[in-house]
Amino acid sequence: MKLLKRFNLDLPALRSRNYRLFFVGQGLSMTGNFMTQVAVLWLIYQLTDSALLLGLTGFLGQLPVFLLAPVSGILADRYNRYHLLFLFQAVGICVSVTLTIITFLGLANIWTLLILSMFLGLLKGLDVPVRHAFVTDLVSREVMGNAIALNAAFLNTARLIGPALGGILIAYLGAGFCFLYDSVSYIASTLALLAMHITPRKLEIQTSNPWQKLKEGFQYGYHFLPVRSILLLLALASLVSMSYTTLLPIFAVEILRGGPETLGFLTAAAACGSVFACVYLSFRQRVLGLERLIAFCPAVMGIGFIFFSLSHVFWVSQLALVLVGWSSTLQVAASNTVLQFIVEDSKRGRVMSFYAMSFMGMAPFGNLLLGTSAHYLNAPNTLILGGVVCILGSVLFLQQLPQMAKLIHLGTQQVANN
Repeated sequence: MKLLKRFNLDLPALRSRNYRLFFVGQGLSMTGNFMTQVAVLWLIYQLTDSALLLGLTGFLGQLPVFLLAPVSGILADRYNRYHLLFLFQAVGICVSVTLTIITFLGLANIWTLLILSMFLGLLKGLDVPVRHAFVTDLVSREVMGNAIALNAAFLNTARLIGPALGGILIAYLGAGFCFLYDSVSYIASTLALLAMHITPRKLEIQTSNPWQKLKEGFQYGYHFLPVRSILLLLALASLVSMSYTTLLPIFAVEILRGGPETLGFLTAAAACGSVFACVYLSFRQRVLGLERLIAFCPAVMGIGFIFFSLSHVFWVSQLALVLVGWSSTLQVAASNTVLQFIVEDSKRGRVMSFYAMSFMGMAPFGNLLLGTSAHYLNAPNTLILGGVVCILGSVLFLQQLPQMAKLIHLGTQQVANN
């Protein structure tokens, strides 16, 4: 903190001890999660040499996020988020240790990897909305924007370090060490949670059943134009941006003629762009204007996908993925920030669950779609088509930008007055 202040880089959210613990613990855990994702995909590709099965693995691993996110949103609004995170950490440790054991014992096969990927997806579907909503329990509303941006920063820093380190570990030690690191990182994040001093938030007395609350949340999100439009554009972009990593082993091996190190550095290139985006957002003081970033980022991401698909040169492919990572993270983090500022507190968990559905919940469908398309059209043509779809999404979103900017302005004024 003293070093940050010396260079006038004071980050308000880090003044909170609880948030600092959360920042460090979750950063370590997310690094392990991304190492596990890379290791599972690499093992699947080594066992099957099939783009279709890569897509199927991604589909089964991410489908629970789409199905369980609404349930998690209800849990986040009704129950203690701190206790829920403890429960999810315990489940995560069990799955990660199981992956470690079967890999070191040579028992990993396509079926065990598919089943454990589904368990990881179940955990992610329950964990993500609660974790996003939990940030608001750690900091005051005045620094919420900075906390959300830093949240995106540690997530994408993990995306930078995790895949790169995972590729190196796979190449020199084996995939089992990726899973071992993930197991240890879960323990570190659990210890960070234990060290926090959380004042329990006041929970509303619940008079309606969970399904009525879910219906109420859907109606709120659908009828409030900024929420609906942001989530729809995010879902469209995420269909491609959350799923292109499924095809990266094909680009690394068949197009760029590399190995696991190439895969790790390609993924790290996108994460590097994400870190640049997060640094910018971390020091941005205003929420107004983020809607313009949300509008233009899918088009920039689409251009990055087209250049990446046409490239056969490693450094050109890396630069294209830096552009993809930068634009996709700006859209995701800006969408998160705007949504958290304009929604009602009583509906925050449910809106964050819809955010998780739009952001991460599109991944299973994207994985299946991209894997199937790559099987028939080849991987480069698939990503070119996805890039064109992203550009068209930006064009459609721009048509309603003036009305959205006005509504977001009114929403942020209401937040300030409260």
